[in-house]
Amino acid sequence: MCAKTILITGCSSGIGHDAAHGLRARGWRVFASCRQAADCRRMIEEGFESPRIDYTDEATITAGLKEVLEATGGTLDVLFNNGAYANPGLVEDLPTDALRAIFETNVFGWHTLARATIPVMRAQGHGRIVQNSSVLGFVTLPWRGAYNAAKHAVEGLTDTLRIEMRGTGIEVITIEPGPITAKIRENAIPHFERWIDWENAARRDDYAALRHRLYESSGPDAFELPASAVTKKLIHAVESSRPRARYYVTTPTYVMGTLKRLLPTRALDWVLSKI
Repeated sequence: MCAKTILITGCSSGIGHDAAHGLRARGWRVFASCRQAADCRRMIEEGFESPRIDYTDEATITAGLKEVLEATGGTLDVLFNNGAYANPGLVEDLPTDALRAIFETNVFGWHTLARATIPVMRAQGHGRIVQNSSVLGFVTLPWRGAYNAAKHAVEGLTDTLRIEMRGTGIEVITIEPGPITAKIRENAIPHFERWIDWENAARRDDYAALRHRLYESSGPDAFELPASAVTKKLIHAVESSRPRARYYVTTPTYVMGTLKRLLPTRALDWVLSKI
């Protein structure tokens, strides 16, 4: 019997890297894609097939998926859209081009790859598309406007796609982590430096705390879990005969899900402003 196949994006570190190892350990054939060729080579050294997929380059999406399908004989059981980045800063200081840039990676690239896999899954009569969203896909935190907006967009597209795929054999699933041990803070620094002119901002002094958090690691966040916590939920999402529509990960995600249902908007705003 052939091993089931999964394509995971953003495998250079964090959630994607852990998911690749976790699924392979359970017998899956894992295609662990990365954005940079050097990271693909490292994943190959770790024993993975690693097509290069850069969400901002549609040619790599097409070529990467083609590489997977040529290797499997034209089938793919699961797509796990995971690769993403953050661009911290106040919304008033966020250039529209910065918003376009993060949407290219965190939304449009996911959409392009998901659309490309649907005909494959439809032809084989089954498949699962798993989207790695965030607690910030259904609540928002200040200073994270670009990431909030991108994850909210992912949630809207994913919820719609899930309904539209009913009866096709294609399951569409959302995973919503909270704080997870990863390199998202370090990886956000070049985007912050490129786009946010904090020195000339109206609230220049307020950026001190953000810059401290960005540049000086203070250790794990409260309630932070290792990437393996996401892998655990991913395993259920891809192996269960009846996967859930969405999976919460970490205590803050469960708490925020409850507060969003119970609190009036202004009250929830107050809570979120204090985090």
